[in-house]
Amino acid sequence: MSRQKLKRFEDLRNRHNVIEYDDDRYPNIKSNWGKYIFQNENPINLELACGRGEYSIGLAKEFPNENFIGIDIKGERLWQGSTKALDEGLGNVAFARNFILDLEQMFAEGEVNDIWIIHPDPRPRDRDEKRRLTFHRFLDIYKRIQGGTGRIFFKTDNTDLFYWTLNEVIPSRDDIKDLHFTDDLHNSVYLKEHYGISTRYERKFSKVGETIKYLRFEWKA
Repeated sequence: MSRQKLKRFEDLRNRHNVIEYDDDRYPNIKSNWGKYIFQNENPINLELACGRGEYSIGLAKEFPNENFIGIDIKGERLWQGSTKALDEGLGNVAFARNFILDLEQMFAEGEVNDIWIIHPDPRPRDRDEKRRLTFHRFLDIYKRIQGGTGRIFFKTDNTDLFYWTLNEVIPSRDDIKDLHFTDDLHNSVYLKEHYGISTRYERKFSKVGETIKYLRFEWKA
């Protein structure tokens, strides 16, 4: 491992706005994000597989009275996101280095408000279906930590992943309502819901003519 990477991992361990699974705060972080991180009890929203945290940071600026947490397993990406949040003085943004399947180790039932899934790995092989972040086992986790309320926002450049989610996963469930979707976000009425925020993946694929797909829904009570 390079000296730079070692230095960045050390930075993460010492940052107030980053939680890792070996952090002293980790065993008690569930229901205590306000106490240990934000010093307030404002609503908590998640960006999953957040990469550099473009959405966490962008939404935190848009909604200063809400808290945003970017979740990813890649420390290098979280270093970049947490650095930007610190440089911009954003006290309502934090990051957690962990697997998405372990969300319930960090969040109690009903602790999370909205969840954003932005350009996740599409896992194109059939054998990796269960690893896709819109697969049933993940949706069930999201529903529990949202307490059966809140919204799911999903945005992707991958056509197959989008239509698999829209046409196979969602219709097979009976707990979803208020579904909205488009296969061309940038030329739809839903663009305003993204507040001008884009990721490097979105910019990359838009540049080569790939449309950005988007859907959102709520849980039935």
